[in-house]
Amino acid sequence: MEPDDNRRGWAERSGDYSPAYYAKIGPNEVSRTLATVLDYYAHKDAAILEVGCGSGRHLAHLRDNGFKNLSGIDINDDSFDVMAERHPHLASTGTFHTGAIEDVIPEFLDDAFDVVYSVETLQHIHPENTWVFEELIRVTSDLLITAENEGNSPQRGRGDEKVSYVNDDFPLYFRDWKRVFSELGLAQLVCEPTNRDTVRVFRVL
Repeated sequence: MEPDDNRRGWAERSGDYSPAYYAKIGPNEVSRTLATVLDYYAHKDAAILEVGCGSGRHLAHLRDNGFKNLSGIDINDDSFDVMAERHPHLASTGTFHTGAIEDVIPEFLDDAFDVVYSVETLQHIHPENTWVFEELIRVTSDLLITAENEGNSPQRGRGDEKVSYVNDDFPLYFRDWKRVFSELGLAQLVCEPTNRDTVRVFRVL
């Protein structure tokens, strides 16, 4: 799948894996793990950015746990309509950007955020656009957190395959996230598997 086709699919997505789909699921184990990690490693006033925030279920959970300086990026404009309905306080107090990560992240200043995190979003970045990983580091002053599929759930990320297609629809690229960000100069502090994803916490050195 070409990068533009991949982005267009997410921008126009409805039904399964859409903003409304995840809003119905609500906070999950990853949400709770993120809150626990940030309680330990970050201050309550930390500037936090989620890339691929969807309708804000993870950010809303962080807000409920005392974090208030919250921002998000999502390519699907429906995300923010769903957020306004499901998480109105988050929608009215956070800062949100519509667009592809590759388009929005370069607009931010260096060290714009204390924490940048992704939940099942970086795994969809096309191999031609992996330069965005360096951009995520550039805008992060302290922590970068990944919660991506590393084979925790059956038939995902297992074996030697580089990519699989979910429901024969969109690509999921398998990467060694520790290696990716360690080679870019970050230090891994935490590796916490959950039922679905693996949460990794990296610190900018």
